[in-house]
Amino acid sequence: MRYLLALPGIAALVYGVALLVPLADVSVGLWLVAGPLVHDLLLAPVVALAGYALSRSGPLLVGGALTGVLCLLAIPLLWRDHGTPPSPGLHDGNPWLGLGLTLAAVWLGIGVHVLTRKNRGDQEGAS
Repeated sequence: MRYLLALPGIAALVYGVALLVPLADVSVGLWLVAGPLVHDLLLAPVVALAGYALSRSGPLLVGGALTGVLCLLAIPLLWRDHGTPPSPGLHDGNPWLGLGLTLAAVWLGIGVHVLTRKNRGDQEGAS
């Protein structure tokens, strides 16, 4: 039964390799090797250290996670001029400005939350 469950995945893998073979050149090999190396040697340790350093602060962890997700979602728009299929109104703006404003709103919200929580704690201690 397990073998039957694996068949669609194997078929998709074979299909993907069949599509990749005609395009195979040095850049594809470099992309397939460099991506995991950059992730494992650079990104993963940085994220692990940041997570460990911020593990006591929930709002900062949330802000960091939102920043990471927003940056990952913005990569197709930032990488190329038309990284996604055209949608009405989507490509009218500057994606860098949109990402910057969104991240500013996220961190402004985190800052407001931290300040209100700190002020609320000060008021509770005074009474």
